[in-house]
Amino acid sequence: MDTPVVREVEHEITVAAPAREVYRLIAEVENWPRIFPPTIHVDQAGHGPGHERIRVWATANGAPKNWTSQRALHPDTLRIDFRQEVSTPPVAAMGGAWIIEPLTAQSSRVRLLHDYRAIGDDPQGLAWIEQAVDGNSRSELAALRTNLELVVGSEQLTWSFADTVHIQGDPKDVYDFINEADLWSERLPHVVRVNLGESEPGLQELEMDTMSPNGSVHTTKSYRVCFPHDRIVYKQTTLPALMDLHTGCWTFQPTATGVAATSQHTVVLKAENVTAYLGPDAGVAEGKAHVQDALSTNSRATLGHAKTYAESRR
Repeated sequence: MDTPVVREVEHEITVAAPAREVYRLIAEVENWPRIFPPTIHVDQAGHGPGHERIRVWATANGAPKNWTSQRALHPDTLRIDFRQEVSTPPVAAMGGAWIIEPLTAQSSRVRLLHDYRAIGDDPQGLAWIEQAVDGNSRSELAALRTNLELVVGSEQLTWSFADTVHIQGDPKDVYDFINEADLWSERLPHVVRVNLGESEPGLQELEMDTMSPNGSVHTTKSYRVCFPHDRIVYKQTTLPALMDLHTGCWTFQPTATGVAATSQHTVVLKAENVTAYLGPDAGVAEGKAHVQDALSTNSRATLGHAKTYAESRR
């Protein structure tokens, strides 16, 4: 029997951040949508001393994928080993490690190692994986440097907020209204155009044009991961000019009288664009207020229509 072909590659980058802070941000998977462009969402599926099981939703070569990985955490040596438990074709097996090496008190080297096999050692499959690993690794490390330095040095640009509407209706009806985004151009006055694709159940690609109160139209694109009938998490990949990052989560919490529906946002402000869009006297505070008002306005409008829909069906 032929020995399977295992490819091994390594990428590295230097970041202006302390090694232990870099390790912490990579170890805590809730940070991944903020620091890695391909990552849409990560769930912790189980954990024990020094190890955990995670499920990852991310794009590879522009297509949404998901997989389950085991991770071994080594905080003393600043190393995290990972191995995909369930891979997505054409990947037969995938693993590797993050290794963080201190250079100075305020800088470090991040090494990202991968080893992988293709199903049946198919040459086209190997080429696809090689392209995906190389592209994702380069973008991940470049974004890691940018976002780590941003997180460590400019926490004032990142903030989270939420809007909640109490609905006297079935939580499933509220969830369905948010899940069925392909109908939003019919149901929501501020949505001009919508295109919803679902590559597999619960993994959605959403592109839409929305109209602002001043009449301007903005195109946004998001990937969404849906967990019936509990929550829908998303990451926006085509962003308005004032945002460097936007992730969010719709949650549907049953109550004694119906459901508390919440739209939560986490945003990183693109500070260098604030004066161009809001005037020479505008600063970070004005930029954050403008972004939050725009997102909250749309969230409250959407939840308001979801409330009308669900309560009419009760």
